[in-house]
Amino acid sequence: MQEDRPDGGVRSVQLALDVLETVAFSSEELGVTQLAQRLKLTKGSVHRHLLTLVERGYLVQNPTTTRYSLGPRSRLLAHHAPDADLIQLAAGPMRDLRDRLGHSVVLSESTPRGALVLSMVPGTAAIEIGVRSGSELPFHSSAQGKVLLAFAPRPQQQRILAKPLSSSTPHTVIDPKPLEDELARIAQLGFATAPEQAMLGINAVAAPIFDEHDACTGALALVGSIQFLPAEPDANSISALKAAAGQISRMLGHGRAGSLSEARSARQRTA
Repeated sequence: MQEDRPDGGVRSVQLALDVLETVAFSSEELGVTQLAQRLKLTKGSVHRHLLTLVERGYLVQNPTTTRYSLGPRSRLLAHHAPDADLIQLAAGPMRDLRDRLGHSVVLSESTPRGALVLSMVPGTAAIEIGVRSGSELPFHSSAQGKVLLAFAPRPQQQRILAKPLSSSTPHTVIDPKPLEDELARIAQLGFATAPEQAMLGINAVAAPIFDEHDACTGALALVGSIQFLPAEPDANSISALKAAAGQISRMLGHGRAGSLSEARSARQRTA
């Protein structure tokens, strides 16, 4: 069986990671049938990968329910993660921002494919609107993705915009030229919006998070109904969001290499 993928990846590894991540991001133990349905795979294919992950200690099987959860090797990897964990550092500022504005607050990190949702603090409204941890949001149709792309090196921007871009709603922008113009505005203003571009009725506003090397390593976003988080957010919401993102950035060591615009220009010149 051909294992190589057109993008240079290996299919069996991709599937194993899909199985592992689905179990890791679930709030309950999962069985073979549930995993197969969520991943749109056959139960036989899922079962083969589960056997390997259990054998290596990344997953364990509950002998009573026969369902799967994270194993000791996965917990060991988490234990060896860097002390300056973005999720832990951001937890306090995220709660403060939610308490101040009432919207759900979402933390994301950049991956080669988009913005990976790390954590979320639910809003205070009766109807909860947010994004599930482990979700990966496209660069071009999410506020988080656009912020991460706006502060990325120019070659990365060109690679992303050169690929076919999918449309999630009638408001999704898939033409590279307007997206390039928007990325320039985002870099100048320091925040991005995506009104009804990922899902109808939902808007998000995101600001960049920078690390000690002045690289945009993450994005902090407000997410809510377009009714309460309009396409043009009020100045108070934007200010509070950028202040919270700046606070997290300082915790990561950002601030020793000049302004954001200077840092971005330097990265693009050396990319």
